[in-house]
Amino acid sequence: MKLAKALFASVVLAVAMTAEADNREAPKPDWSVSDMPSQEGRIVLVTGGTSGIGYEDALALARTGAEVIIAARNVERGREAIERIRQQVPDARVQFESVDLANLASVRELAERLNGRLSRLDVLINNAAIMAPPQRRTSSDGFELQMATNYFGHFALTGLLMPLLRESEDGRVVSLSSIAAARGALDFDDLQSELDYDPYGAYAQSKLAVLNWAFELQRRSDDAGWGIRSIAAHPGVAVTELIERGPGLDSPFGEQWAQNLDDYHSAAQGAISTLYAATASEAVGGAYYGPTGEDEKRGPLGFARTPEAACQRTDAEQLWQLSERLTGVTYP
Repeated sequence: MKLAKALFASVVLAVAMTAEADNREAPKPDWSVSDMPSQEGRIVLVTGGTSGIGYEDALALARTGAEVIIAARNVERGREAIERIRQQVPDARVQFESVDLANLASVRELAERLNGRLSRLDVLINNAAIMAPPQRRTSSDGFELQMATNYFGHFALTGLLMPLLRESEDGRVVSLSSIAAARGALDFDDLQSELDYDPYGAYAQSKLAVLNWAFELQRRSDDAGWGIRSIAAHPGVAVTELIERGPGLDSPFGEQWAQNLDDYHSAAQGAISTLYAATASEAVGGAYYGPTGEDEKRGPLGFARTPEAACQRTDAEQLWQLSERLTGVTYP
């Protein structure tokens, strides 16, 4: 009976989310960076902004006048990213902050620095990710590395920066999921893939966790009056360094990837859904944006399909409670 009730509740929630999305204003399908409103006076933090989609986010935001903070592990790559941005936007206000999202102590140090010097934070773009390392690896805190980097680090960082986000008149948290989330499942009995590690299954689980959390963050913001817009986005399939740094270009997955590059779009195109969520006045808290072409790999911007596994409130609540316990970060 309990199982039947739970299944019924998840179906009701999925239907409600679909109906709600249908009633929202859909993005202009050909929305582009030229449609971005001025970001003068806005402060934006982008994790993983030294390459790929995160770099394109930082570049576009700098062009529209935002003060951009790129947070990533590699200091040298950070300097190079800032130099590249300033070559294209000479008056860009962009800076680098060091952080290792797979190390909670490093996440706390970044949050302490920012809380100490910023009066507010307008947008947090949770972009950084790793994908499918062939062998199971763990973070310094003992978490499976993909869950640590893609999800737990961002969960902790967002919670620690919530006081700054609440000081903004339009605070937004934009969290990147993936079309891979549709193939994921939250295995609470083996969330760290200790019993069975599948590189792509672990990646899908981490991105499904991000999606569940993004929706739950919006619900909690609404219930508690935080005034934060939590928005999820995915880039489709974009040509970035994710494959090279994960399974490797010489892996079977990498070789198949290389043979189908014409089916994918550029990192700049992949950044469109994130930039829309971060800047468009009509972007809706609790929504999920992405390309809407074949299998959502690329195509016009719109509402992304929400996997049923991201529509179960009980799972989202369980994940939230577990995340607070494992990271030691409790939201205000």
